[in-house]
Amino acid sequence: MKKLAVVVTTPPYSNLSVTALNFVETALKSGVELVGVFFYQDGVIHANQQAQIASDEFQCIKHWEILHETFNLPLYLCITAAEKRGISDEEPANIHPIFTTSGLGELVELANKADRMVQF
Repeated sequence: MKKLAVVVTTPPYSNLSVTALNFVETALKSGVELVGVFFYQDGVIHANQQAQIASDEFQCIKHWEILHETFNLPLYLCITAAEKRGISDEEPANIHPIFTTSGLGELVELANKADRMVQF
């Protein structure tokens, strides 16, 4: 079975984030092994618990939560990119608990584990 890694660099209010979620969900339901999703650049905004997405817009975080819990999907957050955008794991922390903070080394590890890597 092929292994897949996904990199999300688009913010949660982008239509491309919905495409990323649909892609990941379809892959998981099809039996593809996802070694993890790495959030980088503006993609780290997905992890900000204080982000205000209008209630009539797609709520990405709810869907990442479902995928994380249902499929035990690892969600990695580049802490350097996050801190540049005011997202921190220090008190008062504002990172959603489903994310694991990491560095670019984790992205390299995911690339080594995966047969393919897709970026949104």
